[in-house]
Order: sequence, then C-alpha cells, then structure tokens
Amino acid sequence: MKMANGVGSVYKLSGNRRNPYIVRKTTGWDINTKTGKRKQLYVTIGYAPTRAKGLEMLMDYNKNPYDVEASKITFAEVYEKWSAEKFPTISESNKKGYQASYKSCEALHNRIFKELKLTDLQGIIDHCGKNYPTLRKLKVLLNQMYEYAMKYEICTKDYSQYVDILKFKDKNPNKTDRTPFNADEINALWVQKDNIYAQIVLMLIYSGVRVSELLDLKRENVHIDEHYFEVVESKTESGIRIVPIADKIYPFFKQWYENGCEYLIHTSDGKHFSYRNYYDSYWSPVMELIGCSHKPHDTRHTCISMMTEKEVSPTLIKKIVGHSGAMSLTEKVYTHINVQELLKAINKI
Repeated sequence: MKMANGVGSVYKLSGNRRNPYIVRKTTGWDINTKTGKRKQLYVTIGYAPTRAKGLEMLMDYNKNPYDVEASKITFAEVYEKWSAEKFPTISESNKKGYQASYKSCEALHNRIFKELKLTDLQGIIDHCGKNYPTLRKLKVLLNQMYEYAMKYEICTKDYSQYVDILKFKDKNPNKTDRTPFNADEINALWVQKDNIYAQIVLMLIYSGVRVSELLDLKRENVHIDEHYFEVVESKTESGIRIVPIADKIYPFFKQWYENGCEYLIHTSDGKHFSYRNYYDSYWSPVMELIGCSHKPHDTRHTCISMMTEKEVSPTLIKKIVGHSGAMSLTEKVYTHINVQELLKAINKI
C-alpha cells in the first residue's frame, strides 16, 4: 500500500536482520546546482521487526514528532546529562545515594532510554535485592531521570510513575540485625590500640558517627583543643551537628590531626578514603584480627547502647548521633546544649 505524500515510508531491507523494516520520513530536498537533480533528505525514525510495527512507529512520529537523535540516547547518557545538571545543587551524601541507585540499574545502562518500558524498570526493582528504603531512593532516581527526559523530549511517556515498590514494604531481602559490639570485642580492640586502623573502629564506637561522616571529616572541621568536631554534610538535617571527642579516643584524634592532611582520616599517602577501599582493605582485616564479623554501622548502635546503659539523656544521645526525625517538639526547642554537656555525656561510656 502506497503511503500518502508527506507521511513517510516503511520498507524492508535486504538480508537476514532482526529488525528488517526501516522507518523514515522525508524532511526536504537538496538540489545539485550543476545537474539540477534533486536528492531526498530524510530522517530515519527507527527499525522494526514487522511492517505493521514500522507503520505504528511512523504514525506515532507523525502524531507527535520528536528529536530523533535525542531519542537514541541511552539510559547511561540520560543519567550523565541529568546528573551534570542536578549534582551541583545537592550535598555529597545525596550524590552518593543517587550514584548507588544508578549502579543498581546496571542492566539498563546501555539500553535506549526511549525504548524502555515499565517491565524493564519493574524488573530492576524486583530483582536488585535491595531493601524498601533503598528501593524508595531508586524510584526517586527513576522519577527524576524521566522528568528530565520528558523536559528535553527524549521520551514521551513517564513509566517510572507506575513502578511498584509497595509490595516490598514489609520485606527486606538484605536485612541484617544491627548487633552492637560486646564488651569482649571492645576489649580486644583496646588491646590493638596501637594499630591505627583498630583506632578508627574505636573512634567510631566512642563517637557514634556514621562511617561516611568520619571518612569525609576534614581537618579544618576538627577543633582539637576544644575536644569536638563538626559534621557539616549529612544525609539528614539532624546529622549536621557538633560531636564531642571522648577522652578515651582523644589521643587518636590528636595523632591523626597532627598529620596535617586535608582529611582527618586518610590513606597512607594522605588521600581521602572511599568507603569501599576502607571497608575492604582496613575494616575487614581488623574484624578478622579480633575474631568478629561486624559491619561499620554496628559501631553507631554500640555507642547508642552504651550511652543508654549509662542513662545518658535521650535528648543528648540524639544530639550526639544526629538521629533524623527522632526528636519530640520539646527536644527540638531544647535550650542550647554546649560542648561541655556533650563531652560529659560521651565520657560516661
């Protein structure tokens, strides 16, 4: 059947091809000034497995013309463009959250973004093995990437809004119980106190900070003579806080501080620790050395447990560890808590 003028064409290419039908539309003509011959200029909309599918693609294009070149970019390229626009406006911790979510979408990285369907997105959710809070972050990433893609006409439909994560709300495939270090394990760490990497574990236990907060801590935010440091970037508003340096671990902080590097805790050549580098090369060997299998987040729970056992005020505990959304209205308007009060509290453990 001949197509009407200006609609476009669908025809079969020679050879054995997965998608043998080419879909294209004339965009104009180029006239050779010497010969007077006209050459057809066209845009290739895509390739289809059947003529019927090709006609459907052609009708969709005529109904809603789009930038064909933009429609060919991959999931990875959309992420790169979106993140270049987004990342300068957010904190380092938020960037890391988006980067982790993007990594979970590895199966989509080289796929054409416009060709992705709901089943592709839902497949990532269903099979990535992440817990519900992580899935929420993953869906936020998809939502924002689709918002960006719609804005720049890379795609015409937002499938991310239909992704279902609620079915995983009461499930947690990676759930691990947070187990505080026991007294024997803490004593074993103190036996190794001359090991600088065992010192870091003790610094985490006796401060209650997240491991990322300690690894990202810059020397300029450590007030060594006043026995405290400032967490200036955190994934929550409550996480931005003053943290007291307990007397027990003050010598460790002072030793690292006097090295004079940009980051308080750093590699042997003075560089910033990535989490994976720290965990694989330094945390795991220390755990093996003392004969246990804790995760870094267990140090935070250990600090909270020890302060609770010593009957430290819940308000002070929340101030020290920066618990998100945990404070009552009364606690939020609590009169100024100075460093000495925080030091007194942390020194009880």
